[in-house]
Amino acid sequence: MTRIFPNLVARLYILLACAASSPAFAAGSSDIAAGHALASARCAACHAVDKQGDSPLAAAPPFRTLARNYPLENLEEALAEGIFAGHPDMPADPWEPADIQRLIAYLKTIQTP
Repeated sequence: MTRIFPNLVARLYILLACAASSPAFAAGSSDIAAGHALASARCAACHAVDKQGDSPLAAAPPFRTLARNYPLENLEEALAEGIFAGHPDMPADPWEPADIQRLIAYLKTIQTP
């Protein structure tokens, strides 16, 4: 019994560590779905917001490629303050913190190498 308990605790710790590092653990499927809905409603007029397809506006990067240029978490501050990209098509209205987290959770699921 004394050998079983530490072994069980060690296995549980490893399992929890793996789960905590997984994106699905950080955000539930409902958060990811909400992030997709936000991207579709607020961004799809210019950006490709899915795993495939071209952006309607050629200069707007597809969302699936954003992590190639910078960490997705860097979007948090920009979205919270409003993005000012130097062109009139980019909405500058700030996002709510919960919506930012949902969008980033979704973006993490669609990134391509």
